[in-house]
Amino acid sequence: MTIYAKLAELNITLPPVSVPAAAYVPFVQSGNLVFLSGHIAKQEGKPWVGQLGKTMSTEEGKAAARAIAVDLLGTLHAAVGDLNRVTRIVKLMSLVNSTGDFTEQHLVTNGASELIGQVFGAKGAHARSAFGVAQIPLGACVEIELIAELA
Repeated sequence: MTIYAKLAELNITLPPVSVPAAAYVPFVQSGNLVFLSGHIAKQEGKPWVGQLGKTMSTEEGKAAARAIAVDLLGTLHAAVGDLNRVTRIVKLMSLVNSTGDFTEQHLVTNGASELIGQVFGAKGAHARSAFGVAQIPLGACVEIELIAELA
């Protein structure tokens, strides 16, 4: 099954690349690696604002991380032209806007990791970091970046 058939099966439509909000580019390719800049969680096109452990539950954060994964896939498609060229999702790095006593950043990030695994199968098994941070730009609840390897 192609990546696009899997996306259709999951009822996922890839969004266009978001315009950067600061002085950076959405992706950079170096050799056979593609580095995607951090994507913040959005709801209805606006930053998904919240803080885990204060105004959001782990399940809400997981939904936000899943939404980011969809945006990341849209950017990755724009970067490489064909997601079937991806031989491996190498790494995700997740920043979770959370209180000092919130300790479920890894469970929040599973929202993205699980979707990547569904879409890419074994090629989607990746290394990962999940950090709790005091704040994310625009008050977003989660930000995730991705590194992929191409054929």
